[in-house]
Amino acid sequence: MNSFGKNYRIQIFGQSHSEFVGITMDGIPPGISIKPEDFHVDLERRKPKSKGSTPRKEADEPQIICGVFNEKSSGAPLTILFANQNTRSIDYERQHNVPRPGHADFVATEKFKGFEDYRGGGHFSGRLTVCLVAAGVVAKKIAAFFSENKIRFDSEVLEIGGEKDLAKGLDKAFEAKDSIGGIIECKVAGLPIGLGEPFFDSAESLISHLVFAIPAIKGIEFGSGFAAAKMFGSEHNDAILDESGKTATNHAGGITGGITNGNDLVFRVVVKPTSSTPKLQETLNRETGKVEAFSVKGRHDLCIALRAPVVVEAAAAIVIADLLMENKMR
Repeated sequence: MNSFGKNYRIQIFGQSHSEFVGITMDGIPPGISIKPEDFHVDLERRKPKSKGSTPRKEADEPQIICGVFNEKSSGAPLTILFANQNTRSIDYERQHNVPRPGHADFVATEKFKGFEDYRGGGHFSGRLTVCLVAAGVVAKKIAAFFSENKIRFDSEVLEIGGEKDLAKGLDKAFEAKDSIGGIIECKVAGLPIGLGEPFFDSAESLISHLVFAIPAIKGIEFGSGFAAAKMFGSEHNDAILDESGKTATNHAGGITGGITNGNDLVFRVVVKPTSSTPKLQETLNRETGKVEAFSVKGRHDLCIALRAPVVVEAAAAIVIADLLMENKMR
């Protein structure tokens, strides 16, 4: 339940307040340069920096345990650990019996019969996305290894709270003393034609699968997405201009028939408001069996969308790496 991938296989482990969180990556070709400093840029992108982010700060220094020898991938599984050092577990003692509305607290207790690590959201926490970012860094290296073209990954926040002015959208949350959601767009340029399969292993299916593993993601669309429902076919169809597959428009988002068509892969995701909000709400107290007023204490992001672009980008890179490896094996 914690594994993903066919050729480039990843397994995530740890909890928000356990000693470490980590990721094991298998299937990495031998000879790829992998050094701790290679992870710095993307890990920094994920860290809380701006107004509205959690005050919890972690060093997030990658500890490469195995799979690398003389700064090259050895062909064996690669495991990376990240220490959890800035935890404050006491904030979560009461929440085990008073689950946060909108969070996994309630269903986690039901599914794991009360044995789950509930501190900081446990295994459901966004803390584990640091592991996905690390896997994304390696995936980008694999993509470069297998691709003749330079593949470029890019992601950004398009909206916060329905506002394209991100500061204005964030101010909404501060004024309301509440959390707020956003929209992130991810683009991948330089992809070859032919990645993905019809039906169950379509490029959209695989990307969506991994993207929805990111906590707080509630929707995804490719190309024109839901706007296509209002368009005529002649308007939505992308006219093919030359033998490279280049199209005049990109309403398909770079994927047709489940297969990459050589144009930019473009998709957007919806990030819900963080469920841990200081706003007074009502929820069930499992000890008393009664609904009562409840306010979340602790350190949380008011807008998790601010830190999520690099995580979404990593998910796309992991899938692309897996599909490139699949194509090379044919």
